[in-house]
Amino acid sequence: MAQADKQSTYNFIDLFAGAGGLSEGFLQAGFRPVAHVEMNEYAAKTLETRSAYYYLKNTGNLALYRKYLSGTVSRDEFMKQIPASVTKTVINETLSDETLPAVFKTIDGIMKIRGIEKIDVVVGGPPCQAYSLVGRAQTSHMETPMEEDPRNYLYKLYARFLKKYQPRMFVFENVTGIESAQGGVIWKNLQKYLRRVGYKIECHEQNAQDFGVLQNRRRMIIVGWLKNSDLAYPDFVVKKSLAVVNDLFTDLPELHPGESNNTYSKKKPSLYVTETGIRTKDDVLTLQNCRPNIDRDIKIYERAIELWNEGHKRLNYNDLPEELKTHKNRHSFTDRFKVVEGDEHCCHTILAHLSKDGHYFIHPDIRQHRSITVREAARIQSFPDSYYFEGPRTSQFVQIGNAVPPLMARGIAEGIFAQLHKEDAGGQQ
Repeated sequence: MAQADKQSTYNFIDLFAGAGGLSEGFLQAGFRPVAHVEMNEYAAKTLETRSAYYYLKNTGNLALYRKYLSGTVSRDEFMKQIPASVTKTVINETLSDETLPAVFKTIDGIMKIRGIEKIDVVVGGPPCQAYSLVGRAQTSHMETPMEEDPRNYLYKLYARFLKKYQPRMFVFENVTGIESAQGGVIWKNLQKYLRRVGYKIECHEQNAQDFGVLQNRRRMIIVGWLKNSDLAYPDFVVKKSLAVVNDLFTDLPELHPGESNNTYSKKKPSLYVTETGIRTKDDVLTLQNCRPNIDRDIKIYERAIELWNEGHKRLNYNDLPEELKTHKNRHSFTDRFKVVEGDEHCCHTILAHLSKDGHYFIHPDIRQHRSITVREAARIQSFPDSYYFEGPRTSQFVQIGNAVPPLMARGIAEGIFAQLHKEDAGGQQ
């Protein structure tokens, strides 16, 4: 039996699913989704669209999906052709003490209809802004300080799922700042909660670039397993790529600020893009559209790109001519204009801040003098071109910036599978 066939015997629930980066990795590794729980309307629609994609792929009808991406059929027309049993696995709900019983009831119903007796894995991580070091640095500008943010305690709801379904393993993903949030109190209580519901846990920092992603993205990955089992924290296989970030853009059309072009260029896609499955021969290009930029920003972008490409130097805001400076703050965030490191093996972390402006993610090609598109951000995160993000552009950027890179998630899923399969085989390799 092929590994993917074996893995299809394992299922998972995805909590705080976002746009589904973590789910996508587990799906690519062959795991079966039972439910995705996500509060944001647009992210939930993205999950529905991706669920529809997998249904059509498994039934040999991707032509319908391509029609949707190319705009030939509307979303309503498209979704009418997808069984409710597929779309109902996406639960668009804000998790709370009040909503939990209804969410449990929905998941229980799905399990009963599909004949699922147990849950193998629970994955997900609560919204990370309340734990992030960047978020905490901005707390003085917020109405509710980070230390009072109710999202700090969403791990308790995560633990409720563990208590009810007793999955064999779980994966809890979050930002590295989770360890120091509120002086370490939250981290200590989180571990206590997870152990209290019957699990041994272990936590290690993981970097997306060690899983073949062309991005420096550090995350804390907590893995838990039932106390009475022979499971353990997986030894994840390191898969660093020799590709450079520019390899992600080779086959994408050149654009200038405000332009849009959803036709692949005539240049061949790089080996990295094809070997990782980011692009396949049947893909339809979407979301390759640029923000408009004023002349002042374009001039700043050109200076930033020139500095980086000629000597790997970053633009210091204070070094700009006075006529190009508009910000009063000249002491902090002097690197507010930052170029994506096109000629290196990984670039800096893609953030949800992309939704506000693109100054921190400038395309490395000086001829284009613009910020990156939604599709380019998605590629940096290792999302396949077939992955369509619903909602307005601001929401698409947030969804991508908050996601776990699918390639990283796949590596995690393969490690989880190895543990489950080893135990099922009686400890035999």
